[in-house]
Amino acid sequence: MAAPLYHVVASDLRNKINEGVWPPESRLPNEAELCKRYGVSRITVRHAVAILVSEGLVVRSQGSGTFVRGATITAGLRGLSSFTEEMSAQGVKSGGTVLEKKVASATEEQALALGVPEGAPLLELRRLRTGDEAPIGIQTAFLPLGRFPGLETEDLENVSLYGLLQASYGVGLLEAIETFRIGRVRAADARLLGVAPQSPAFIVERRTSDRLGPFEFVISVMRPDRYQVRLRLSRA
Repeated sequence: MAAPLYHVVASDLRNKINEGVWPPESRLPNEAELCKRYGVSRITVRHAVAILVSEGLVVRSQGSGTFVRGATITAGLRGLSSFTEEMSAQGVKSGGTVLEKKVASATEEQALALGVPEGAPLLELRRLRTGDEAPIGIQTAFLPLGRFPGLETEDLENVSLYGLLQASYGVGLLEAIETFRIGRVRAADARLLGVAPQSPAFIVERRTSDRLGPFEFVISVMRPDRYQVRLRLSRA
C-alpha cells in the first residue's frame, strides 16, 4: 500500500534538511513554493510540515514562516549526565563561554541546597552554553569551595565541569533533582541568547549530588526553541 502523499513530501523535506540543503535557522520555502515544487495541494504541504514540527525538525514563527530548528537539547529519557554529554549524544558540539567567575558567599537558598552554612564561600560560575556555536542557555552554577579548594583558579572555558570535578576531586555523579518552570529572559541576558527581552524561557534549577552529598546548585535560563523536555510516563 502506497504511503500517503503528505508522508512522501515530509520524507523528502526531512532528507533535504538532514543533508543540509536547508541548514539550521534557515527558512523553508513558503506553502505556495512547496506546492509548486511537489505538485501537491496546500493541505498536503501543511500535513507534511506538521509532521516535521512534531518531530522537532522545524519550528513555525507566526507571520515569518517555517524555520529549520537550530541545535536542540532534549531533556528527559536519559540518565544523569552533563550538558556536554547530552549534546554529544545528539551529535552537537557543546560550548561553555565563561561570562563570570567569582567567589561569593552562600545565600540562604544556596546554603540549603548545598548543605553548607549560610555565608560559606562558593564558586559562582556563569556560562553561556551553546550547541554548534548557537546559544542555548545561560547557566549559573554554585559550588562549595570547602569541598573544591582551588577550583576558582581553574580554566573553565569550554570544558566539562563534571569531567574536571571527577578528574581533580574524585566526584562521581549519583543523582540530581531538577525543577522546571516557565519564566522570562532578563534584558541583560537577551542579547547573549539572541532573543528579545522578556521572551519566554525555561528556568531550570538543579541540585546534583555524589556519595558525599550535594555538591552543585545550578540555575539555568534556557531558550525554549532550543531546549525541550520529553518525559515517558507509565502506569505502575
